[in-house]
Formats: sequence, structure tokens, C-alpha cells
Amino acid sequence: MLVTSSQGWPVVKRTFFDPHSAVDAFPSVIKGFGLNVVMFLVAEPVILVLGAAVAIVRGTRSAALFPLRVVAVLYTDVFRGIPSILLVFLFALGVPALRLTGVPTSLFWLALIALVVSYGAYVAEVFRAGIESVHPSQVASARALGFSNAQTMRHVVLPQAVRNVVPPLLNDFVSLQKDTALAGAVGVFEALFAARDYANFHFNFTPYVVTAVLFVALTVPLARLTDYLGRRSLGGRLSGVAR
Repeated sequence: MLVTSSQGWPVVKRTFFDPHSAVDAFPSVIKGFGLNVVMFLVAEPVILVLGAAVAIVRGTRSAALFPLRVVAVLYTDVFRGIPSILLVFLFALGVPALRLTGVPTSLFWLALIALVVSYGAYVAEVFRAGIESVHPSQVASARALGFSNAQTMRHVVLPQAVRNVVPPLLNDFVSLQKDTALAGAVGVFEALFAARDYANFHFNFTPYVVTAVLFVALTVPLARLTDYLGRRSLGGRLSGVAR
């Protein structure tokens, strides 16, 4: 009531909620949104592998792997401190300028790599927290059974760590799905870029609302799945304590 009774509501309604503009822009916006979904689906498994590898390296105590531990610490500290939008600009604008042989110059892939590098640092810390949450007695039991360090990590620690961090991982991937829109800042024709392109030519911002609705339609189910898994994980831990 506050919004619709305001003096400027007729102008806002015409500019942001015009049915004709929504229908007119929808084909290009939904096509761009498909690119957002593809970017998300490609980036997610790569981020999982990168984050797990960095977390495992940071958790090792081998003297031979000390240089790798330093690299892992620097990676997480540096790339968690740089905003994702800046990384997208740096990769999309800086890498082609280097003219390196065999390095992709497609803006889509460069923006994708920037998101992988950015979110890989966050996911690495999530995995590390999960690894550290495994009780030391689990590791001691595995070693008593004759497992090597690698076998203990693979068969005992990682399965429990992954189960503990599924909810926060899904939260990160909800954010990743939204941040694929950052690729539009460097000219990738995803949903936000398509909406901005229409708005610039027709002086109507309704496509932005259409784009927002599409992102909400995708991220809300993921958020509810995150809540469900969080409740189930908490219920499992509480039942274990009760037993």
C-alpha cells in the first residue's frame, strides 16, 4: 500500500512493470539466463574439486608439502579478499592482453575462470572447517587399523567432512548462481546483459524485474534444499548424542 499509493507509483509501474516490455524482452532474457545456468553448472564441480584440493593441502603436515601449503594459504587469503566483480574484470580484460598461447580468450570462459578462482577460495575454507570438525579419535582409529595418511583422509575424514559441510556449500552455490550475472559486466550476453541491452534501447527497466524473477525462481528451491539438509544434519547429530 505504501508503494502503490505513492505519488510516483504510476511512473514506476510504467517503467518497471510494463507487461508489453516484459513479453517483448523475455526471449532474449531467457536465452541469456540459459547461459547463466550453463556457467553455474560448469563452475560448480570445478569449484568443488579445487576447494577440496586446497583444503587437503592446507591440512597436511608433511614437510615436503610445505611450499604447497604456503601457496594454498596465499591463494585463500588473496582471492577471498578481492571482490568477485574485480576478478571478472581482471581476468576478462587482463588475460587477453597477455597474448598467451593456448589460453582461452572467450569472455565467457574468462569470466567463468574468475568465478571459479573466487569461489574456490571460499569453498576451500568450508572444506577445511569440515575436515577440522572430524574428531581426532576417528583419525587415530584409522591409523590403528593400519591406514596410511592418504587412506585415512580418503576413507575416513573426507566422507565425514563432506557430510558436515553440505549446507554451507549449498549456500555458497546459491550465491554463485546469482554472481554469474557479474559476467555481463564484461560483455557476456547473459540475462542481466540482455536486460540492460533492452533497457538502454527502449528506456524501460521491466526486463530487470523479469531477470530478477528468473533468478529467484532458481535460487529459492536451492535455499529450501539447504534448509532441509541443515535440519536433517542437525537431527542426525542430536539423535546420535541421544543414543
